Amino acid sequence: MRLISEPPIPVKIQKMQERVRWLHPQIVQRGIDQTSMVVDDNHNENPEFSFMVIGDSGTKSHFGYHPQRQVAELMLAHKDDCRFVLHTGDVIYVVGSHEYYPANFIEPYREFLVGGENPEKIAYDRMVFNLPFLPVLGNHDYYDVPLMYRLLTGSTLRLRRMLRYKDFEIGWHGSNQGDAFSRAFLDYLAAVSSPEELTQHLDSHYTAKTDNGRCLRYQPGVFTRIPNRYYTYRYGGIDFFALDSNTFNEPSPLPTTQEGELYRRELQKRRQQIDQEEVQILEMSDRLNADNPEDAEQLDDLSAKLDQINEVKIDIEKQLASHSAPKIDFEQLDWLRSRLIESWNNPEVRGRIVYLHHPPYVTEATKWHQAQTLAVRHRLRWVFEQVAESLGSLVKERPLVDLILSGHAHCLEYLRTVDTGYADSHINYIISGGSGRRPRRQRAEGTELEETFTDSSGSSTRKVADSLLYVGRTGYSSQKRLPYSCVRIDVHNGTPLKFTVKPLVVERVGQYWFNSQFDPFVI
Repeated sequence: MRLISEPPIPVKIQKMQERVRWLHPQIVQRGIDQTSMVVDDNHNENPEFSFMVIGDSGTKSHFGYHPQRQVAELMLAHKDDCRFVLHTGDVIYVVGSHEYYPANFIEPYREFLVGGENPEKIAYDRMVFNLPFLPVLGNHDYYDVPLMYRLLTGSTLRLRRMLRYKDFEIGWHGSNQGDAFSRAFLDYLAAVSSPEELTQHLDSHYTAKTDNGRCLRYQPGVFTRIPNRYYTYRYGGIDFFALDSNTFNEPSPLPTTQEGELYRRELQKRRQQIDQEEVQILEMSDRLNADNPEDAEQLDDLSAKLDQINEVKIDIEKQLASHSAPKIDFEQLDWLRSRLIESWNNPEVRGRIVYLHHPPYVTEATKWHQAQTLAVRHRLRWVFEQVAESLGSLVKERPLVDLILSGHAHCLEYLRTVDTGYADSHINYIISGGSGRRPRRQRAEGTELEETFTDSSGSSTRKVADSLLYVGRTGYSSQKRLPYSCVRIDVHNGTPLKFTVKPLVVERVGQYWFNSQFDPFVI
């Protein structure tokens, strides 16, 4: 029985548009841009500022320890120095259910919320941040559970035992196709009941102005909602672009050639193998007692393996289902293209930062070879190529964007592309996806990423990126180290942009926690 389902891309787009009343007549009449906002904190003109980045955080305590809270306590030491927190997605595991927001988000980050001294009184759909939290959707924030699961969970002993071993935080609900995230973070206009209330709401909160018209005003401590599933804002002379990569990560269809058919058979064979691996792990888990500390450690490791198996399974199923042209969110990609071009033509803008959930480049063992990774890489590259062609000599020797931030991979990683032959060359990438969910190992193949390119003369493979820092799971048994992380980024004045990156890391070794020291580095 499949325990996780994911809505199709067209459904994600449609549901999200309904929630923000996309292009509602009252919105159009007022000239409101639903993809822009202004962070009104009285500091947004300062060219020197700091912010933090977290991701893949939304998990509960495991066998008596709560890594997400450990990371939040690291963040508290930097709270007064930072202007906002970017969240790279997967706010709530495993299926973005609203019932887990109190324990998996509100409680760990209580000091960042108005009324956080009494977190149990804060409703997940009424959160107000005293320090801006600016998230994007992760795949788990879109996941759901099938109706059959809901019918069986309470009555089937075998299923309940399996879920315990998998450590699935599912409960009775899924995300309702991203609805829980929307109610927690978006300006959920669908909940405004009457035309009169909508008029009052728009005139109260869409009072900021940008070059593209009126837009939402984000006010820390007062009104802290983002306008859409993808959006942009300017801070300190830098344009930030927050993307929903869940709507352009679908793999391209497998070739109809003989090679393509052979690859399809390999995928089907691998799918059967991981089903067998899953059964073996569940049988091993069945012999362990979670109340025994040694057994609990083994169960944690087995649960981590099941996590990885589930991700591989989903990626394989996406590839096997890709019989025709993938459903791609061209509206969002076209928006990114046009806004990047506008940004480059605006002399007031000194740099650009993009953040999204799925990393275009990564060496985490479960993600580097995923078809979704390549899909996101190629679609961003497609946009960047169009932008570069439009801008011509305006770009000169600078990269099109100064920094790309992502999550999805459960690690902290810094990569930089080399000359890829495309407009995504010489870009800095930071993956901050180690803020709560089980850390993952780096791939055994090493730190150099290669890509295969095919043209009329055949196929060739060349290096496209280097991994320059990786913080993830290492060691085994008593020597196992589990680092949980986020990053602080200090933005310097001047052009081209310079950043000082400070990794913030806390490690669990056995039953003990240690703060790990990493030297800041400049990019």
